[in-house]
Amino acid sequence: MPDWHHRVTRAEAGVRLDRFLESRLNLDGGLGVFTRSQVKRLVDQGRVQVDGRPAKAGHPLKTGDVLLVQVPPPPILSLEPEDHPFEIVHEDAGLLVIMKPAGLAVHPGAGRPGGTLVNALVARNIPLSPIGAPLRPGIVHRLDLGTSGLLVVAKDPAVQLALSAALARREITRRYWALLWGRISTAEGSISGALARSRTDRRRMRVVARGGREAVTHYRVLWSGEAWTAVDLRLETGRTHQIRAHWKHLGHPVFGDPDYGGRGSRLAGLRASARGPAREALEILDRQALHAGFLAFIHPQTGRRLVFTSNLPKDMDSAAVRLGIPSRARSLGATEAL
Repeated sequence: MPDWHHRVTRAEAGVRLDRFLESRLNLDGGLGVFTRSQVKRLVDQGRVQVDGRPAKAGHPLKTGDVLLVQVPPPPILSLEPEDHPFEIVHEDAGLLVIMKPAGLAVHPGAGRPGGTLVNALVARNIPLSPIGAPLRPGIVHRLDLGTSGLLVVAKDPAVQLALSAALARREITRRYWALLWGRISTAEGSISGALARSRTDRRRMRVVARGGREAVTHYRVLWSGEAWTAVDLRLETGRTHQIRAHWKHLGHPVFGDPDYGGRGSRLAGLRASARGPAREALEILDRQALHAGFLAFIHPQTGRRLVFTSNLPKDMDSAAVRLGIPSRARSLGATEAL
């Protein structure tokens, strides 16, 4: 991996070296995600220099300082076949549509050498597009570890390129069923808020007023009770943790979400009559109540529009029943409108 170089500007002067690098390295794409402890490790290993000399983490930057970071190469990961359960909803010569269960990551990465959908696809000897190999072959889009639902994977490289282009043009319809904390009175609307990584936890995202990446989520209320709301969501963009970060920002985190304030901390503010059902629903659901239940796109090889729907998985449906959400509001249906 090439070294990283930077000359400190007047606006950047006075900041500690480690804090500056933690922020700046994460903004420069392709270098990976760096926590403060990882930056400190680079400094301790002598991989960080200021004006040609090894630097200390607390070094205060001065205007004109020339920084050099020798970024180590990522660890070499192998793609091993592993047996993990998942359902193939549709398969043809060019692609597959898969029902990804919660708890199964989509592909390996740093800190996750296996235990993923891609490992399971390899174990079933399913041919995958080589684009994204060795760790992301055929992957067009992703779902979070704790999110269940429909996912398209390419078997043919031309199909993958076409689907990726359609995704960039926002021509693939992806809708989610979600359960949110709180009552939402507006029947439908859109959330527009740019997203960037959290300053305190690089694994999480936050809405920012400046910078960040554009993110737009459309929603329609399916049912609203005193303390929780079921919604139909459509992604216009597909940023990391977009739905979860947007609703956290609005004060309505996804029910059960362990990373964005959607679990037990909300119980104290409930009336006694609602606290019991909510606690029981959280015991049923050990992840965020978010399910990708609708997927539609034009097949690049046939030109046909394919539409796929998925009912709520058992854990989410059981939690929704315990919270009194009627059956009519526990499905997205088959219509594309939102």
